[in-house]
Amino acid sequence: MRHATDPDHVVAVTAIASREGSLRRAAGVGALWGVGHTMTILVVGGAIVLFKLAFSPRLGLSMELAVAAMLVVLGVLNLMNVRGRRTCLTTMRPLLVGTVHGLAGSAAATLAVLPLIPDPRWASAYLLVFGAGTVAGMALMTVAIAAPSALAVARVAGLHRWIRVTSGALSVCFGVYLAFQIGFVDGLFTSTPSWTPR
Repeated sequence: MRHATDPDHVVAVTAIASREGSLRRAAGVGALWGVGHTMTILVVGGAIVLFKLAFSPRLGLSMELAVAAMLVVLGVLNLMNVRGRRTCLTTMRPLLVGTVHGLAGSAAATLAVLPLIPDPRWASAYLLVFGAGTVAGMALMTVAIAAPSALAVARVAGLHRWIRVTSGALSVCFGVYLAFQIGFVDGLFTSTPSWTPR
């Protein structure tokens, strides 16, 4: 649950969930997000555990920059699609977003457990449990985020569009902030990058 409430996760899920009109569909969005996240953690994290792969600071920061870029894209899609047109990407969006987040989170989740669980089988089991928790946590968090807006939209005309535009703008702003943080504060675009897996 704590992982599901990271700011970048909440912003991404808010941008996606703002497009849904029902809590059931919102729960599905969160579950798909968690499945995409878990698939990446199992593949990348499993490779780290089994083959003892190491991540350079530049590679770790690059994976996190992908999350920032994805937040900007999500926000722009929300801003451009304010009338609610449905595209083929709409259904796959949560899975793709979860996959990108999992790419950035897989190194952190795996590197956090490696010193504590040296046996690759137990470390892999940890990744499975972590992934299952992420699916459940994201489904719950998405419903919690979508519930107030779903109730309000049913009562106030035009509110759905306002929520979608606001969440899109928030996603773009947070993505740009994150990109600046990763690129210049953490040093991805400098000669001395500094990365601490989170």
